[in-house]
Parts: sequence; structure tokens; C-alpha cells
Amino acid sequence: MDGTDHRILAELTADARTPLVTLAARVHLSRNAVKQRIERMERDGVISGYTVVRGAASPRRVTAVVMVYRADRMRGAHVVTALERIPEVVRCDVLSGEFDLLAIVQADGMERIGEIWEEIAALPGVENTVTSVSLARVIDRP
Repeated sequence: MDGTDHRILAELTADARTPLVTLAARVHLSRNAVKQRIERMERDGVISGYTVVRGAASPRRVTAVVMVYRADRMRGAHVVTALERIPEVVRCDVLSGEFDLLAIVQADGMERIGEIWEEIAALPGVENTVTSVSLARVIDRP
């Protein structure tokens, strides 16, 4: 990656919907050259996807942290596979220590958080869960 690639990436990070013609003008390349660079960055894994970030006008999402203790201590993948199917589970980490999994859940309300908690707790192999709801986000780094 060169400086131009970094500038393209910065522009897309600021606004992923920036038209190619606008990007091209900002980095002083042709539209086609910018398109080729973006496609290369996608192939190389520098850009791995595009997403929607909810703005202040959208309903406030509730974030919960669900710590999962598994009876089999992570010998099977079925719990992780089940968590992958829940769209509100935005992150899942395998942990060392007492708990086996940490799932970050973001939902449109407490009712949905409760439904997801019930679904996770009922999974075969899940022995226990501890759930905490975020009261406020004070640091938010990408």
C-alpha cells in the first residue's frame, strides 16, 4: 500500500458511500484507477466489508456482555455456531479463565436482550451465563 491507497482508505473510512468520481478527484487519479485500487484492497483483505453505522437519529441500541460457561469447556463448536446465527451477537471471543466465551450483544431494546439471553442459556452445553448491560459508553475506539 502506498500513500494514495492510505488516502483512499481514509476517505472510505470517513464515508464508505463516497462516489468513485469524488474519490478520484480527491486523490488525483482516474475513476478507473481508484476502482482498481479499491478492488485490490478488497482482494488483499485490507477492506473486508462495508457496514452501516447507526447515527444519533436512530433508536438507541442496548449493549449487553454475556459471559458463557460451557460444560464441555469448548471441545465442540456447536455453541459458537449457534451464536453466529444470532445477528445481534456482534462479537464473540474465546476466553481463558473461568468463562469460555464472551459475547457482545447489541439489540434494539431490553426485551430483545432478554430473548437472546434465554436463547443462549438454553443452548445444549451451556452450563451458566453471566450477563451485564452497558449503562454508558465512555471510550469507543475502532
